[in-house]
Amino acid sequence: MLNILSLQSHVAYGHVGNSAAVFALQRLGVEVWPVHTVQFSNHTGYATSRGRAFDAAHIHELMQGLGERDVLGKCDGVLSGYVGSAEVGAAILDAVAEVKRANPGALYCCDPVIGDVVRGAFVKPEVADFMRARAVPAADIVTPNHFELDQVTGHTTRSLPDALAAIHALRKLGPKIVLVTSLQTDETPADAIDLAACDKAGCHRLRTPKLPVAAHGAGDAIAALFLAHYLRMGSAAEAMSRAASSIFGILKRTAATGSGEMALIEAQDELVNPSTIFRAEPL
Repeated sequence: MLNILSLQSHVAYGHVGNSAAVFALQRLGVEVWPVHTVQFSNHTGYATSRGRAFDAAHIHELMQGLGERDVLGKCDGVLSGYVGSAEVGAAILDAVAEVKRANPGALYCCDPVIGDVVRGAFVKPEVADFMRARAVPAADIVTPNHFELDQVTGHTTRSLPDALAAIHALRKLGPKIVLVTSLQTDETPADAIDLAACDKAGCHRLRTPKLPVAAHGAGDAIAALFLAHYLRMGSAAEAMSRAASSIFGILKRTAATGSGEMALIEAQDELVNPSTIFRAEPL
């Protein structure tokens, strides 16, 4: 049984942050310890959202409680996503350090949420700086999208060689396992989307059809699935294949329903038995 500590945002309605990651992991049979960094009514892509962000003290207090239960040594991985402030980010890294003191073999997966190619950066500049300077170097695994890959490395990636150079630059910062989502290079067909994963076994690419659907929460879910599959299998290529196949199936169902929210519950069987399997190819 895997145990994963997930420090992310949470929404009451919809599936982003922990509201995407926790169920996805549980459906895979993973025990999840969620620590919410914010609690909102819904994701901020809507015209309105209500709720509040939690401060660093909140995270420290919850971690103290987990420490008092003497369970941190059983934690196999830590997952982080959206960070509202550099102060909260520092508290997350403190949590990672606590887990690694208790279990040196635990892996930290950082989804360095900064923005995307459509909206650009949607976090505070201090958060983007924190991701570059502190979070990414502390991580074992990082799961940026194409925009975030460029933002963290300072590269401009248009071709596949550009993307591979940026991935190698990212690995030199610290994390040895990289998954890049929403990758579109000069080689990517207009009706497709690429992913790339690199680890000690090399780099691989995976391509799926592009679906006409808003993918709020898809990045949060795929990061969680990638971490779980990697912890179980030790292969970035296989973890990417399984995670991407599941998310494609969920988004395909979402597109069919016309919902503005990811059909995570309705299409939950895709998490354990994807209807279409996409295989990674070596680069």
